[in-house]
Amino acid sequence: MGIISWIVLGLLAGAIAKVLLPGRDPGGFIGTTVIGIAGAFIGGWYSARYLDRPISNDFYDGPTWVAAIGGSLALLVVYRLLFGHSRR
Repeated sequence: MGIISWIVLGLLAGAIAKVLLPGRDPGGFIGTTVIGIAGAFIGGWYSARYLDRPISNDFYDGPTWVAAIGGSLALLVVYRLLFGHSRR
């Protein structure tokens, strides 16, 4: 997959992560989008590096989507822990 495909995958993974983990985010839509894109890259890298799952050239590869969504969820949780608003 090219860089544009990873960005599109990241946008969609970020949206799916937001649906799976609803709530207020300090960065809003833009922050969630950036987290989704970064999560797709990190999830893909982690999958290839530590899980011995090579990156597929197919956009519709299920494990690639799972890795991207997992990376987005992990980054969203870390982002909320570091920069989240306190509930009042």
